[in-house]
Amino acid sequence: MQTEANGITFNCCIEGPEGAPWVMLSNSLATNLSMWDGQATVLAERYQVLRYDQRGHGQSDAPMGNYDFDLLADDAVALMQAHGIEACHFVGLSMGGMTAMGLGLNHPERLLSITIANSRADVTPNFQGVFDERIAIALNEGMEALVSSTIERWFTEELRESAPAFLDDVREMVRGTPPVGYAGCARAVQNVDYLSRLVAVDKPVLLIAGSQDIATPPECMRDIQTTMSGARYIELDPASHLSNLEQPEAFTTALSDFLLAQD
Repeated sequence: MQTEANGITFNCCIEGPEGAPWVMLSNSLATNLSMWDGQATVLAERYQVLRYDQRGHGQSDAPMGNYDFDLLADDAVALMQAHGIEACHFVGLSMGGMTAMGLGLNHPERLLSITIANSRADVTPNFQGVFDERIAIALNEGMEALVSSTIERWFTEELRESAPAFLDDVREMVRGTPPVGYAGCARAVQNVDYLSRLVAVDKPVLLIAGSQDIATPPECMRDIQTTMSGARYIELDPASHLSNLEQPEAFTTALSDFLLAQD
């Protein structure tokens, strides 16, 4: 499904019974809405589920230029408006989690709850420098040059050695991300600066971390928990960055239990 919103076209998928509460799922950098296949199948039994390819990803438009999380949060609100959604439970992983933070700060009236997975709310100089390198590779050599290192960073060694078939799908998501879109969103990730402001978020919050996540280590998520008083924190072990894929049952159970508690 193609949806015009905030000046561009987004690729979306809607599932679940009409009239049910809405859950919106937001993808990480260098993936697309299919990263949520497992969670969407379960959630759509009880909720209306809107998945979308973030700006610059999947089959959504990839405008030139640097993006920021105010823009990515505005994208999510525009999609809600386009589909008649007054408020939703918003779930995001990594870049999607940062988008959730932007929504919580800029558009709280649009939220019923927030789930932030495998994310961080501020950055270090080293983190920023790493993204300068990745952006240069994407623009100069193409996304294929980032596939191998990305898989190593996103999944535990044990999972990679067992070589589940879904890793090929993840490789294809990375490979298929438009370099310009990757660069635009990577600039947003590189400059996220929400940590000190998160105390102002007054919605129910679930935080999900991966014990072996080297991309956004658990301590980053614990910093968010400290700032967001009352946030529920769950750490999946073993799990690295894409914890919803590495521990799908545990992730989905934690998310489902949290959402049920909001009914």
